[in-house]
Amino acid sequence: MRVVIQRSKEAKVTVDGQVVGQIDRGLVLLVGITHDDTSDDVRYAAEKIAGLRIFEDESGKMNESVIQVGGQILSISQFTLYGDCRKGKRPNFMAAARPEQAEPLYNQFNDLLREQGLLVETGRFGEMMDVSLTNWGPVTIVLETKQS
Repeated sequence: MRVVIQRSKEAKVTVDGQVVGQIDRGLVLLVGITHDDTSDDVRYAAEKIAGLRIFEDESGKMNESVIQVGGQILSISQFTLYGDCRKGKRPNFMAAARPEQAEPLYNQFNDLLREQGLLVETGRFGEMMDVSLTNWGPVTIVLETKQS
């Protein structure tokens, strides 16, 4: 599982010009799932992200989590995170899990974040989406559940 985490002041996702998910201060998560991902990967990622201390405390140090600052989550499924560009000019997406495997794991991931008390907004799985955000910092981190 690969998740690009962006600290955001505000973010939204639209499908066909309609807002389907929107948050204020929090995290935008671009979530990619590969063939060998399991519920263990999903649980690890959800717990890690919920506790990740990337918000500043009163001293200006990154020392607080999205939970501690009362932040929200905008979670977007993104199979292109597993695009392989090493050969040719067209990315190969063979490492991305098929929708019938990826969608239940993606939903489980979001549910686990909600179980930790977070408000989680999402896009629409498998749809063409427009995502806009104000990256705050900027802070962008990539989380991998497995070592390459």
